[in-house]
Amino acid sequence: MTMMSEKVRVLIVDDHDMVRRGLQVLLENYDDIQVVGEANSGDAAVAQAHHQQPHVVLMDVIMPRMSGIDAIAPVRVAAPNAHIIMLTSFDNDQNVQDALKAGAVGYLLKNVTGDELAGAIRKAALGQGTLAPEAAQALIRAATRPPALGKDLTEREREVLSHMLGGLNNREIGEVLVISSSTVKNHVSSILSKLGTTSRTHAVALAIEHHIVEPQ
Repeated sequence: MTMMSEKVRVLIVDDHDMVRRGLQVLLENYDDIQVVGEANSGDAAVAQAHHQQPHVVLMDVIMPRMSGIDAIAPVRVAAPNAHIIMLTSFDNDQNVQDALKAGAVGYLLKNVTGDELAGAIRKAALGQGTLAPEAAQALIRAATRPPALGKDLTEREREVLSHMLGGLNNREIGEVLVISSSTVKNHVSSILSKLGTTSRTHAVALAIEHHIVEPQ
């Protein structure tokens, strides 16, 4: 949408009737915003998006059959010009990341004020994003969180560690991977260093606890 003189067409998607009705009543206070449809599930949202071609979709996260996050991609296919704002009670860090990665332009909590929501809708219609402070904090936490244990292991080191989980010694691992025992020893030393341990047994325990690899 490029012409702000045109009313912003909004589709409301939430599995609670009272929430949908409340949002519709709230948005009726804004002359430049028009609610053109509603849906009570992700799959219904796809059908409504195709039929109504909204500029903005207000999408709940937790819904039956198809979650709001799972519905983002098919909704964008059904209505290519629509921009999606997640409007939810849940500020789970993973939900925020998954929603934005899937293509949502905004992530707001349901404690947002009417004017804040209307402002976010107007911005979304122009392709601009709005994040609740809680959602912004979730992204900051994700960006500053230390990498998962074992994330820096090479593919070969993962193979060696997987065989370690299987109970093989260095000679046996070398035979399976067709490499020398000394090369296996070097890989094992690197694995222990990256996992922050000096114990082969502890490395195996960490691999199991953090689901780094599966045993061969």
